[in-house]
Amino acid sequence: MPHPKPAVTRRTLVTALGATAAALAVTPAASAAAAGTGTAAAGTGAAGARPLAARTTRVPVTRAQSAAGREATTVRAGFPIRYVGVSWDGPARGAAIRLHHDGAAPGAWQPLPGGCAGGPDDADRPGRVATALVAADGAHGYELRLPDGAGNVRSAAIDTVHGPVRTVAIAPTAPSTFCGVEYLSRAAWGADETKRFKNGVENSPAKYYPLQTLTVHHTDTPNADPDPAATVRAIYEYHAITNDWGDIGYHFLIDEAGRIYEGRWSGDDGIPAHDASGNVVTAFHTAGFNSGNLGIALLGTLSTQEPTAAARASLTALLAVVARGHNLDPQAHVTFVNPVNGVTKPVEMISGHRDWMATDCPGGTMYAGLPALRADVAARGTGGH
Repeated sequence: MPHPKPAVTRRTLVTALGATAAALAVTPAASAAAAGTGTAAAGTGAAGARPLAARTTRVPVTRAQSAAGREATTVRAGFPIRYVGVSWDGPARGAAIRLHHDGAAPGAWQPLPGGCAGGPDDADRPGRVATALVAADGAHGYELRLPDGAGNVRSAAIDTVHGPVRTVAIAPTAPSTFCGVEYLSRAAWGADETKRFKNGVENSPAKYYPLQTLTVHHTDTPNADPDPAATVRAIYEYHAITNDWGDIGYHFLIDEAGRIYEGRWSGDDGIPAHDASGNVVTAFHTAGFNSGNLGIALLGTLSTQEPTAAARASLTALLAVVARGHNLDPQAHVTFVNPVNGVTKPVEMISGHRDWMATDCPGGTMYAGLPALRADVAARGTGGH
């Protein structure tokens, strides 16, 4: 049984990533700034670019109204709801939601997908069996209809657009670059770092392990999203607070314009998703198989729709940078060994969420495209075009 390779050092990682970045033709257009965050200025964002004049960004405060148990099934919020987050233990088939708008009859029941569960690897904090994040289009309330046997229900009305605006300090230069690949830092997309804490204590303290595998997801949220940064903030609220994971579940997210968003907090060393030694922070995207497994989520639903060309290009570039930096073969078939509990899983080096657990993620269309994605990542990692 193969064992994980020793962690690369920060210096080795940076050197290897830099060499890979020089071969990449794609630099995601993060300089367009996080949609909806109100970044005051923008620059080129390329490696060595001039510093931006702006040092702050203005972000709407996330408002959320959470409920649990029986109270979670009928909720009226005091603000326009952008998303409803729901999670429960038990069967997913038959779950549904209907939205309530002021002055109108309740909307039609719509099925809850309930098929993109994640969560920590800890035995005492298992991942939820069924989860859903549903666009609410400004509704002021909702009702849930859950199947027999559903329990431990949690839901939250989430608004990441209309709340009071707060000013957030960002890095001296923005957008940030991950060895030539642009990304929006947590500060740039408006992450409220207090949400990582519960009762004054970090809810899920960062743990780091050598990288073994790379997993692709979709967020199962609407396509043609007019405000993807606001959606990232909603996912953060849902994962960190509603699901009680303590942070967003992915290491990176990518929107349809190709902008890359930093996900899971990993420290202040300047390399997203890693610690200063080159190990990868444990996130919450594949419950039971998280440690040493880097997760990247494409915003949207890719069950019947292809990812946009920009999103696909950014995903390829990011995977190539990470794979080359960690000396991973994008086309290899490996045996993942969870360093936390020793559980093993045979899997492709670049896998889909459904390869790890029962879920439709990353959508049928995206999943069918993984063989071509692996080939493209391998070609870019060796300097091919």
